[in-house]
Amino acid sequence: MRLDKYLKVSRLIKRRSVANEACDAGRVLVNDKPARASLAVKVGDTIEIAFGTKSVKVEVLDVAETVRKEEAKEMFRYL
Repeated sequence: MRLDKYLKVSRLIKRRSVANEACDAGRVLVNDKPARASLAVKVGDTIEIAFGTKSVKVEVLDVAETVRKEEAKEMFRYL
């Protein structure tokens, strides 16, 4: 699954267009490397997102095309 779509489906970022812009600006790292929005996300990858002064680091536990709001938190684990 594409990185920008994963960020939206997992609800780490609310909109896919915002996820796309964050990737283009270099604020998203996958496995400690700057990532483009088209990068394929796999189980076990670590994603770090810079939100202004703070950053969020998560590990990918599941990749699913669609998921309910309650189950979105089970797609990743905070590090």
